[in-house]
Amino acid sequence: MKRKLIINSLIIGVVVSVILTFIQLPYYVTKPGMAQELDPLVEVEGGFEEEGNFMLTTVRMGKANVFTYIWSNFNKYYHLYPVEDIRREGESDEEYNYRQLYLMEDSKEDAITVAYHYAEKPVSFKYHGVFVMGVLEDMPAFEKLQVGDRIHQIDNLSFETAEEFIEYVSKKQVNEEITLTFERNGNEQTVELPIVEFPDQPDKKGIGIALVTDKEVLPTPPIYINTEKIGGPSAGLMFSLEIYNQLTEEDMTRGYQIAGTGSINEDGIVGRIGGISQKIVAADKSGVEIFFAPNEKGAEGSNYQEALETVKEIGSAMKIVPVDTFEDALDYLRKLPHKKSN
Repeated sequence: MKRKLIINSLIIGVVVSVILTFIQLPYYVTKPGMAQELDPLVEVEGGFEEEGNFMLTTVRMGKANVFTYIWSNFNKYYHLYPVEDIRREGESDEEYNYRQLYLMEDSKEDAITVAYHYAEKPVSFKYHGVFVMGVLEDMPAFEKLQVGDRIHQIDNLSFETAEEFIEYVSKKQVNEEITLTFERNGNEQTVELPIVEFPDQPDKKGIGIALVTDKEVLPTPPIYINTEKIGGPSAGLMFSLEIYNQLTEEDMTRGYQIAGTGSINEDGIVGRIGGISQKIVAADKSGVEIFFAPNEKGAEGSNYQEALETVKEIGSAMKIVPVDTFEDALDYLRKLPHKKSN
């Protein structure tokens, strides 16, 4: 009888645990991810080899369940965020993921532009209209346009950038209609939408969409980058370093394991990112020796300062290097002595 009671209790416990695992709470939990070598992901045609490695660092994120919620309160490098802190108002999980993947694509394009510029290699651009990145409820575009739609024309006029689109719409009068020609899943469609005032911004008018320019970078020599399902802009700096290294004969890794983080724009400016402490933990576990961190021009609470604190907390010997620009990283690497082989 006692044995049967124990077995039944175990079964109930397992069932309850499974149920609690699948119950999602209104939070996201993030934790240290990994440091991944960039050489297998980046291939410049005719590119040069390297002795060491440039690596990107990641943060793993998912919806919190009861167990991960509790665990995050006891692990300093597990962070909890309410859903509204991660997703835009009215944004679905699918739309959020799409936005993150686009940010990665945009980051790669800027990384290519910067690396080819510094390597003195030619880059040109081709424009394909604008992407819809968000649609506001209670606005004309809601349920008419979707995230991922590519708008080609307004009123039979073609635009290359989102800025040109916005400028054209801003000159329209409230209640005036515009005709949009867009592509969805390979099919061209047309829709007429009125210009209205934004409910919470009466001095602003439009149709209720967030836009980004669909720009294709055409570098010489050609390049292939495979990021699979890695999202967000934070690997921009490290992509630019890997691309530059394959374009130039001098090996900038000097034989070291070098990771880092930071967004990058087409001017080579390195920007702040989230989750730096978690990325430091991931890098340390992967044997990284040098880590580039956004310096934010020495601002208090910068990524660089947080990275220094994390290295001290976990007892890592990893060297943290502050950078504000792509050129800062290159200057450091040029002065770095070659690693002595054991």
